[in-house]
Amino acid sequence: GGDLKKPQTQNVTSSNIDIMNPAAGLPEPTEPVINGTYNILVTGIGGTGVITVGALLGMAAHIENKGASILDQTGLAQKNGAVMSHVRIANNADELSGTRIPNRQTDLVVGCDLVVAAGQDAVQTYDLGRTRAIINDHVVPVAAFTLSPDLAMDRDILTGLVADSIGREQSEFINSTKLATALMGDSIAANLFLLGVAFQRGTIPLSLNSIEAAIELNGIAVDANKRSFAWGRKAAADQKAVEEIALPAMPKEDVALDTLDQIVAKRMERLKAYQSGRYAKRYGKLVASVLAAEEKASPGSTAISGAVARYFYKLMAYKDEYEVARLYTDGAFAAKVNDQFEGDFKVKFHLAPPIFAKRHEETGHLIKKEFGPWMMKAFGVLAKLRFLRGSALDPFGKSEERKSERALIGEYEKTMQEVCETLNAENLLLAAEIAEVPEQIRGYGHVKEQHLAVARAMREDLLSRYHHGEAQPLAAE
Repeated sequence: GGDLKKPQTQNVTSSNIDIMNPAAGLPEPTEPVINGTYNILVTGIGGTGVITVGALLGMAAHIENKGASILDQTGLAQKNGAVMSHVRIANNADELSGTRIPNRQTDLVVGCDLVVAAGQDAVQTYDLGRTRAIINDHVVPVAAFTLSPDLAMDRDILTGLVADSIGREQSEFINSTKLATALMGDSIAANLFLLGVAFQRGTIPLSLNSIEAAIELNGIAVDANKRSFAWGRKAAADQKAVEEIALPAMPKEDVALDTLDQIVAKRMERLKAYQSGRYAKRYGKLVASVLAAEEKASPGSTAISGAVARYFYKLMAYKDEYEVARLYTDGAFAAKVNDQFEGDFKVKFHLAPPIFAKRHEETGHLIKKEFGPWMMKAFGVLAKLRFLRGSALDPFGKSEERKSERALIGEYEKTMQEVCETLNAENLLLAAEIAEVPEQIRGYGHVKEQHLAVARAMREDLLSRYHHGEAQPLAAE
């Protein structure tokens, strides 16, 4: 039940923007000249309407009696996988040859997803000096991330790859996801918003009337799509004014924690809420002792202590039943749901409590079951019982998974104390790698068991090398 909540945009009178028709009064840009074919590459991820963008451009070209071909490369389109639409437009159909954009012949990249736009398949079609790029720089993990959790997802690296391929003056990056969601209430509007930016920049060889007619012929969310497109046009003309209007509904950015002291203080605060002040002090004590040993071995270095601050916290704040209950009932979850939805809606949960859930006959994995809204009250009670965590009265603490999680905390403490006893400048990098081993521990249940086995084997190998005086090899070797 319920619906997406309509965004509460800000009425900035000085901007003179008609919220229902934000592009009113904007001049239509001069269309780029088509020499043979004009090639537009639309990149994105499955399930976000990327293919629709290509289809709209093709239909708009058809309305203008121009030739157009569209090749959709969908891959894992239904699983958040990379999607690319090759749109080729010519003054007449006879000038079209081939549906795929050849290497180094893209005229415009409409990058609905930055990760895909910076991928090799897309980059090889770019040409320095020819290609223009209008790209959404909001980073969303693609399907490959599930198979390669260490996949590079750094925004600066990805934008750099694109800019270096076509020239920085030819590249424009805008967070269309954040702006469109704030203005329209749904991230699905981001692609039409981005198309509006590209159109107003004069990079699309089609008229406003034909694009709007194509949106109407598509027949889905016509008014919303036309308005998203118009907001994009306005952002191209006056992005600051659009941001001022969207500001109240824009998601707040997390404040970066710069120093080790800030990181440790914040995580001690979280661990106090997680369990107790005593539990938090245990965390702070280990970080402090590692920092002291590291300072002695290599003054000014925080490579090891920084890793301990991150990964000891990760091990100590494992998400058991008490923590899940606390996170659902501390107010943040309810606030997010109420910010996003309105109307008569209910929240249901899919859970597999170890002491209640049945197991799959073939795999032995726990089977999730649906629970109704009443679980919020149960979570409230359970959250208050977290003082039982790890005690003899803990009803969940006797499972192998919980025993393993508690054991990992003690093992990590012992390992890092052991490492610090013989720490020096020569084995510093190897010690840091040992401190980072918990990075390999991911997931829950049977998934976590698999990763844990890999992590323990890695730890034993690194410790063996550490105790035998093997220095960390250089990357070039």
